[in-house]
Amino acid sequence: MDDGLADLLHRVVFLLGEATRQRREGADGLSYSQMRLLGTLEDIQPVTQHQLAQALSVSDPAISRALRPLEAAGLVQVRPDPEHARRRLVRITDAGRKTFHDSGKPLYDELREALLAADFPYERYLRDTAQLARLLERP
Repeated sequence: MDDGLADLLHRVVFLLGEATRQRREGADGLSYSQMRLLGTLEDIQPVTQHQLAQALSVSDPAISRALRPLEAAGLVQVRPDPEHARRRLVRITDAGRKTFHDSGKPLYDELREALLAADFPYERYLRDTAQLARLLERP
């Protein structure tokens, strides 16, 4: 990949992450890290706590601490792995999935409105972004 394009994509992802962090503060009591955990669970589940820690580049105890309030709120489910007594499997619940998706809606709407106000071809943007995602998924 062209270094300039890689830098540009990194910058866009960084800016979206920063905007998300700012909007997340106090929105529903969940931190950006907790929302990131829910998003990761949506992509890879069921998953062991250890695998989740690796995916998020944090320690196993940090994942354990992060899961407690999410489990208490009914956003994730943590159960013993039937194939290995010492492992625990983590899944996102329907409530967790809804919380995760609802949290992104204001940012999505704001981005859409800003692009339309700037006469940006929004529908083309969506189409091109979907095409780029498909291309990046190929081996």
